[in-house]
Amino acid sequence: MDNHVKAALVASLDNFSTASGKDSAKLKENLIEVFSTDLGFLEKVAAFDAAFDNYPEFDELREVFFDLLMINFFASDIKKLEEDYLDSEEWANIEEETIDRGTELLNLLLYINECHDEKIKPELDDFLKEFLLVEEDEFQDEFHIYEDLISNQQLVESSVEDICSHAGMIELGEEMEELFVPFMVFFHQPKANDQVIKDLETYSPNKEFDIAVYSLIVAFND
Repeated sequence: MDNHVKAALVASLDNFSTASGKDSAKLKENLIEVFSTDLGFLEKVAAFDAAFDNYPEFDELREVFFDLLMINFFASDIKKLEEDYLDSEEWANIEEETIDRGTELLNLLLYINECHDEKIKPELDDFLKEFLLVEEDEFQDEFHIYEDLISNQQLVESSVEDICSHAGMIELGEEMEELFVPFMVFFHQPKANDQVIKDLETYSPNKEFDIAVYSLIVAFND
């Protein structure tokens, strides 16, 4: 299991537990075991879903954790497979079977990996223009998905309170509706910060989820 992925999983569940009062110890243990196995990807997905099915009180985290499962595959599992595996028919079938899984968090985690490789600090403008290429004509799907971030970039310079209150005043698109606050707060403060967690607890209308996702992202970035 990739170390960044493990740190993100643990931080997310621990902080979700603190905010919600729900004990995540057993789910955390089960997920670490699933992520660490040598099963094929679809077998891992089945085991992953079984773990969440056993602990339905954490179900709101299922799809963002699916993004972590995918990142773990790219960072760790892929090393055990053939070099051109991602071009294989088997992987194409896996992509087809999982096309409706996960969230836009996957793109942010891939971007953070790229920042690690290039030794640069994650920034919203760079994420949108250089990684997602939202200004290019052939990437207009990305433009529409991330339009809420594009049109509200100034919030990164404000505060957690402003980000949370603004999210409640605008009509967010389906893809970014749940992720707008943790994405914006991450680019506002990309390093783990106890005050940010406290501010999310105070101002977020969806505090348990936002704290869990923010904690996941900053731990992955650390």
